Amino acid sequence: MSTANLPSTGLVGVGIMGKPMGLNLLKAGYSLGVYARRPETATELVDAGAKLYPTPAALAAEVDIIITMVSDTPDVETVLFGTEGLAQGAQAGLLIIDMSTISPVATKDMAARLANQGLRMLDAPVSGGEAGAIAGTLTIMVGGQAADFAEALPVLSFLGKTITLIGDHGAGQVVKACNNLIIAQTVIAVSEAFALAQASGVDLEKMRTALAGGFAGSKVMDVHAKRIIEENYTPGFKAKLHAKDMRIAANTIQSLDLNLPSSQLAIQYMHQLVAQGNGELDSSALAKIVQQLA
Repeated sequence: MSTANLPSTGLVGVGIMGKPMGLNLLKAGYSLGVYARRPETATELVDAGAKLYPTPAALAAEVDIIITMVSDTPDVETVLFGTEGLAQGAQAGLLIIDMSTISPVATKDMAARLANQGLRMLDAPVSGGEAGAIAGTLTIMVGGQAADFAEALPVLSFLGKTITLIGDHGAGQVVKACNNLIIAQTVIAVSEAFALAQASGVDLEKMRTALAGGFAGSKVMDVHAKRIIEENYTPGFKAKLHAKDMRIAANTIQSLDLNLPSSQLAIQYMHQLVAQGNGELDSSALAKIVQQLA
């Protein structure tokens, strides 16, 4: 692919999600600069053609679009506004696409602070896990200005399959919080249904096959129900990370003074799962809590 008209891109965060995303951009013909707190984690990207930078500020001085994919709200704050953060070295007009899952409230504040410096931001959290990052089929939920979204879309199209501009800054993060609530509650519903079926002597695999073809069918039924039946919780999405996301959802619910009992129960179960030492398991291990209570 010709790179003559492509913007230069940067990536901060080369972990389980960021690394394959960076590789997909390189395969698409984009130039890529990367920053990693531990430079050795960027070796595969550098070997594929990326340029390693010593600080986020140094990276921001030389690229047009930067993607951030880090763990939590404080990490994004540091990457953006720390001593050697992106805002310290950024060219005017730099577009920052934060694909981390963080607080919607904090996202709005960060976007406003960046705008005061002449910098642009989209919040673009994702769903689809490591497999989706590798395949370039992530679901991407975007908040921000329409013109910035239009500029980012060609880049995002190599990372995801379903890419939706939801609304203004923070809207993408709100939808991601809703996504995680739905997944957790669906895992709980499937687990309770399995507990009922098993106690009644019903074959769970046959039940799963039957239900997958009807209105009860879902990605959770396809993927997580099989994990539950096999008791195989090798992580695709670690429970400790889902618990972090549920904390964000809980804080958002509280800030809006909402009473959402089912969501609050799912949040409680997820934190209980992690408190029992299961944070490294896949989050579908919520079934363990349901089984204990059943």
